Amino acid sequence: MIRVLLVDDQPLIRSGFRALLDLEDDIEVVAEAADGSEGLDLAREHLPDVALVDLRMPVVDGIEATRRIAADPALAGVHVVILTNYGLDEHVFDALRAGAAGFLVKDVVPEDFLHAVRVAARGDALLAPSITRKLINRYVTQPPPTGTGAGLEGLTDREREAVALVAQGLSNDEIAGRMVISPLTAKTHVNRAMTKLRARDRAQLVVLAYESGLVTPRGS
Repeated sequence: MIRVLLVDDQPLIRSGFRALLDLEDDIEVVAEAADGSEGLDLAREHLPDVALVDLRMPVVDGIEATRRIAADPALAGVHVVILTNYGLDEHVFDALRAGAAGFLVKDVVPEDFLHAVRVAARGDALLAPSITRKLINRYVTQPPPTGTGAGLEGLTDREREAVALVAQGLSNDEIAGRMVISPLTAKTHVNRAMTKLRARDRAQLVVLAYESGLVTPRGS
């Protein structure tokens, strides 16, 4: 059973998502919150698999709530998915930096919404290759922030190669094809890199790869 926490200041949005989730046999909504502070308390109480967190909320917004969840070792199993009305913007990128596994636009079709919850619950990043490429093209063209990207020297050459391919938006199967290895080996390289870099998921690997200069946008 996938345990879900809904965090959104709009009751109508929460009730709509809950209605969809309650129809699924393998998903259970364990709690709802109207702001990030309450959401953080409920996350600690219920330890959900997935927290669906609105980007803009009163008291504590989605970015800060995500940052606090990611920083709490007791909540290491909670995968945050940011909900936004605005699509890709700088705030979504900030949320990925903070530790979000991915994001959803609130007008997502029901089938994609349910699929996203299951993907996040598995611990996979909720960033399709096309979305990853848009993220790269719009935001990582900026100079890397000072002091970011530390720790890449601890990766093996194959792990660095795998991280670079993740940053290009490739799936494990596509990485395997590029590196001429099995999908399982590709997944192993990615997972080991995540562990060494202390990245919660593939979304953070994308951020780290570009901030460190391991790869550059559009081959620049």
